[in-house]
Amino acid sequence: MIKRELFQPEHETFRDTVRRFIDEEIAPHHAQWEHDGIVPRDLWLKAGAAGLLCCTIPEEYGGLGADYLFDVVVFEEIGAAGYTGPGFLIHCDLVATYIKSFGTQAQKKHWLPKMVSGEAIGSLGMTEPHAGSDLRAIRTRAVRDGDDFVINGQKVFISNGQSCDVLVLATKTDSAAGAKGITLFLVDTSLPGFRRGKNLEKLGMKGQDTSELFFDDLRVPASAMLGEEGKGFELMMTKLAQERLAQAIRSAVRAERVIEYTVQYTGERKAFGKTIGDFQNTQFKLAELATDAAVGRQFTDKCIQLFMDGKL
Repeated sequence: MIKRELFQPEHETFRDTVRRFIDEEIAPHHAQWEHDGIVPRDLWLKAGAAGLLCCTIPEEYGGLGADYLFDVVVFEEIGAAGYTGPGFLIHCDLVATYIKSFGTQAQKKHWLPKMVSGEAIGSLGMTEPHAGSDLRAIRTRAVRDGDDFVINGQKVFISNGQSCDVLVLATKTDSAAGAKGITLFLVDTSLPGFRRGKNLEKLGMKGQDTSELFFDDLRVPASAMLGEEGKGFELMMTKLAQERLAQAIRSAVRAERVIEYTVQYTGERKAFGKTIGDFQNTQFKLAELATDAAVGRQFTDKCIQLFMDGKL
């Protein structure tokens, strides 16, 4: 593997901490969690106590105030271990980041310490049955009523949907304004009018709960608005590169790990009196895959650096 230049000794020390946490707290239970389709809340509290959640959140809100690479280490190590739960990436890299970037001081003080500790689990409510990548087509409505907004609609395929306590929710406050009619709210899921649907069965990512969510005359105060009214689409677009980068980070490390498994397997499996790794065609195929993975890794690391420099 090509030596990576991104990480400093403090990052690698933290990586050792993350690996120990995975070995002790995730590995023994993950098969059961995949069967259950959800990770217990107790794990989130343990992760918070170990400093694995929302590493970039400033110290004044209970976080480490660390650089982005500390979050990267957490995402990489869970991905490298092949585990599909828990949904730390959504919680840390998306929800907490939205609140840190766009939230009021009151919103930050209320939610961020709880997210750092694992007391409150975050989720992102954007996708609807008829609106996935085209967020301008969402139909969930938020209508002003005095000092409140009343929300009606539904979301689907929402990661951490069964367990979330706070939801960054995309709504339409002006149906005729297209993208300029979208507004974000921080929804406390303990409020009346919020309802979870079933935990969805999936082909993969089985350890991470994924849910339908319903909003039936859910009343939230105007102070729950995240950013300004009608600016939701603009705010979501500013975070798009970071969201995509998080998926690239996870994909790059999993590609590397799958190749490691395959090399090990081809060195053990025998056919016609020798291992299948001895066959020239196997070696060619593995070399091609390793090359693709190495290119993907270098490109991803370059994107991480660009992101940290504010240039992605």
